[in-house]
Amino acid sequence: MTTIAPRPQQDSLPHRDSRNWEPDPLRRCRNWVRASRLRRRIVAIIAIILGLAIIPGCIGAIATAQTGTASAASGNSALSWMDVRDSTGLNVTDYVIAADSDSIFHPMSDGLAMVINVEFAGWIVIVTSGIWLIGYVLSFQWLNLLAAPLRLFARVLTQELSVPVILIAASTIGAFCVAWFLLRGHHAKASLQIVTMLSVAVLGPVFLADPLSDVLSSDGWLAQGRDLGISIAAGLNGDPNPQPTQLVATMQEQMADNFARRPLQVWNFGHVVDDQPACRDAWSRAVATGISDNVKTGMSHCGDKAAAAAAQNPSAGQIGAGLLVLVLGTLLLAFAAVLAVKIVRSALDSVYHGIGAIFGFAAGGFVYGASQTFLVRSVVHAFFSAVRMAAEVIFLGLYVLLLGDLFRQAQGQVMTVFVIGAIVEVVAITQLKRLNASLERGNDWVANRFAMSVQAGGAHSGGSAPGMGTVGAHRNGLGMLGTLSALSLIGNSPVTEWLWKKTRTPMRPNARLERDATIATWGAAATPGLGGPMGWTVQNLLNRQAFADAAREGATAAGGIDTVMGAAAAIQGAVDVGAGQGDLNAALQGAGFTDRPLINRALSSWGIVLGNTKDFQLSDERLGNVSAAMQRVQNTAYRLVGGGSGFKSGNPADVAADLATLQAAAYRFRRANEGGVTLDGGNPHGAQWQYLNHYMTDDPSALRLSALAKLANEEKLTNEEELLVVPLRASGIDRFSAQRMWAWLGNEHAKQIYESVSDLTADPSNPQFMRAARSAVAAARATDKRTPSNMYSPWKQLAPPADNTPIAGDWTRLDPAGDLLR
Repeated sequence: MTTIAPRPQQDSLPHRDSRNWEPDPLRRCRNWVRASRLRRRIVAIIAIILGLAIIPGCIGAIATAQTGTASAASGNSALSWMDVRDSTGLNVTDYVIAADSDSIFHPMSDGLAMVINVEFAGWIVIVTSGIWLIGYVLSFQWLNLLAAPLRLFARVLTQELSVPVILIAASTIGAFCVAWFLLRGHHAKASLQIVTMLSVAVLGPVFLADPLSDVLSSDGWLAQGRDLGISIAAGLNGDPNPQPTQLVATMQEQMADNFARRPLQVWNFGHVVDDQPACRDAWSRAVATGISDNVKTGMSHCGDKAAAAAAQNPSAGQIGAGLLVLVLGTLLLAFAAVLAVKIVRSALDSVYHGIGAIFGFAAGGFVYGASQTFLVRSVVHAFFSAVRMAAEVIFLGLYVLLLGDLFRQAQGQVMTVFVIGAIVEVVAITQLKRLNASLERGNDWVANRFAMSVQAGGAHSGGSAPGMGTVGAHRNGLGMLGTLSALSLIGNSPVTEWLWKKTRTPMRPNARLERDATIATWGAAATPGLGGPMGWTVQNLLNRQAFADAAREGATAAGGIDTVMGAAAAIQGAVDVGAGQGDLNAALQGAGFTDRPLINRALSSWGIVLGNTKDFQLSDERLGNVSAAMQRVQNTAYRLVGGGSGFKSGNPADVAADLATLQAAAYRFRRANEGGVTLDGGNPHGAQWQYLNHYMTDDPSALRLSALAKLANEEKLTNEEELLVVPLRASGIDRFSAQRMWAWLGNEHAKQIYESVSDLTADPSNPQFMRAARSAVAAARATDKRTPSNMYSPWKQLAPPADNTPIAGDWTRLDPAGDLLR
């Protein structure tokens, strides 16, 4: 019979959450990258390089797909409107790269040529765009496009604001401020406010006639700042009579030669062919046709065999060279392009603050306080934005001209200049940051000083004018702190908590884990009966307080806190209310014990004695505990004194701890067998007392004990036993009297043990006390062993009441107990 194995249940298969699943190789790569900072930086650099290689390749693929085959005509008509030309007048977008094979029998060369052409197409787009952007920004043609609509917008805005109602309202508020200053006795401030209002009234119409003319006109701040920047950059570069417009065109031609023409020749042929006049002209004529075959033919005719061979046989090295030209050239152009964008931003900042000045001159300048500060800031910032733009023009012009000088001095060594230029770029970035920080600080400082002079007459040497806010502080390095404060405020907002699915401070790491843990804790705390100030969780821990209170009470009744006797008594008190071995340490500390070695010795002694108690199989556990404690004291004491061997290896602190444990065990045994049995109706020399005293002192025999047990059980005695109990028979003993005698025997053993142990702890150095304590414990153990099997041990016998009158005592002292019970 064939047994078919059961198919595995689907629930037994490992479950994987599709939402959080990711392939193992991807997770391993991610963990490897995150393992160290050096790995993250290496991966970031590789990603940047690959990005610079892949993105141009994609751009080139699109470009070649739109313009046809590269061998036919590689000019990019989509960029021809930029009209970026080199020093020979050749449009950069007409450049071609000669990298194809003339034979169909070389498929490898054809594949390499295709990759090179695609890479070239992307490179020409990036280089052309960068050169055009720099030249276009420096030429300020973009500002000519924006000037007319912006000036029209400013005039329309002025017409809307310069109405009598607004002027009268602003003047009235300003006059009220003057009157208030006069009433308060600030005559200088009132006079300064009058002068400020008159100045605004006089200068306002002049400015509002054509608000942005000072900024956007042909001789405005921006135009003058641009001319000044170009002239200073050219002067620093050694040109004594610069012409800004002509110089910009020259700079663009130099960038085209340095970043496009020469690098392309090095890429294509391995060297710069412009160094040979014949090849320079041949390459220019061939590129102008847009046909790569003409480039190869031109190189052959001009006599440069190496260039012709490189063009005829593309190699993998040309792909690497193209990547190097692309990466280094793009980095150098990227900095210049970013700086060009900053120039545009500074110019538009000046325009923005000029528009803000319209509001100030139309109304805000008449009102004391923040509105006047706004006017001052707008005017100062507009001027300083133009100054910053001029400084950035100087910086950009000097950077471009310096790179041009490097290319000229290098004499065709393009790659060398690219490497040195990267170093220059790093220095330029650092210096540009310092320049911007300095200009920002100066901008705010000047605006603040002007505003304070207008509103306070320059009386204050520090602080900030009304309306300046904390701009100055942010410019001086506290911006990061302000940003962090804002992020902290957002992160701690209740709105943010709701948006992030009830996650508090979601910007902190492990915020969601903390949310889940908090919700779980709250869920348990809010469960009816479990949480709350008196829930089951709290009730489960209340025993700690009970243990500590009992330990403190026991220690106080004995030697006190941080004493040996107090520690043993504290442990006994905690055990009395249910503490286990694992609870004793906390109980002692809760009681106030601070001596760590003393606590450890007390716990160790108690634990050892408690463990040894199991080896003493007696009818009463408390007697077994006393026996184990006595044996422990005997061992540690003999080890300390030598014990006949002469080798003293004990520790007095251990002996003291063991003696205290023995005292606690004896007290516990005595407490369970405290007495209360009266023999012979109170006669101190009666037959019952004499019989038991004879057993305890002279004849501790099993026969005497057995006879008493049989009398208690009303059993038949042997002849020998009858002889022993003759005095008891004569006194009229009955069953109940015998049981009382049996209970008295247990109490007497407990009494003797407690008294002998007390003597021993009072003077441990007296060997007779040690012998007496051992004898008392041994006598009790012997009585326990002699007890007949059908009889309770003496410490388990509850004495029945006697027929005589109870012993004298003040029984009225039990009345308060009765009251408490009622």
